[in-house]
Amino acid sequence: MKQIIIATKNKGKAKEFKEFFAGYGIETKSLLDFEKEIQDIEETGSTFEENAALKAEQIRDLLSVPVLADDSGLIIDALNGRPGIFSARYAGEPKSDQANIKKVLAELKTVPEKVRTARFICVLAIAIPGEETIFRTGYCEGKIDFEVKGSNGFGYDPIFTPEGYSKTMAQLSPAEKNSISHRKQAIIQLEEWMNNQ
Repeated sequence: MKQIIIATKNKGKAKEFKEFFAGYGIETKSLLDFEKEIQDIEETGSTFEENAALKAEQIRDLLSVPVLADDSGLIIDALNGRPGIFSARYAGEPKSDQANIKKVLAELKTVPEKVRTARFICVLAIAIPGEETIFRTGYCEGKIDFEVKGSNGFGYDPIFTPEGYSKTMAQLSPAEKNSISHRKQAIIQLEEWMNNQ
């Protein structure tokens, strides 16, 4: 594998994977690097794995090259796993981090601290022409706070306190957050796979 396409239009995510694969001498391109725009793949799967695979496999079939895609979200135990695969659009369209947070906090209003357990999940799918799609999953365990705290990060970071911390993800420095994030954990799993190639 000399090159891999990162199925994202998120510059931060593209940069993170570029740095990771550079260590293996693999060049990366993101969906932002193509002159002809690649349409967003509709996430019609019912699991994180299905959605990550849909993106990776459809773009692999389109370009005939290895593709990495991810799907991530927040799983809250007291809400039976919601928002789950609907994390980005939990409060409906257009997507809004503030509206999503508000909805989660309202739904958990009467839930005591000890049962506000939750985790961020990141599923990576690597689709290589002629091969079975590979999955690697990372988690970041924690709990949902009672109020918004911090201004770093995005999504549910201001209400998510990682295990072993007394601050929310949005109160951590970017370096601290990146060292424990669900994406980082998934990349560690990916590293093991890469080392065995």
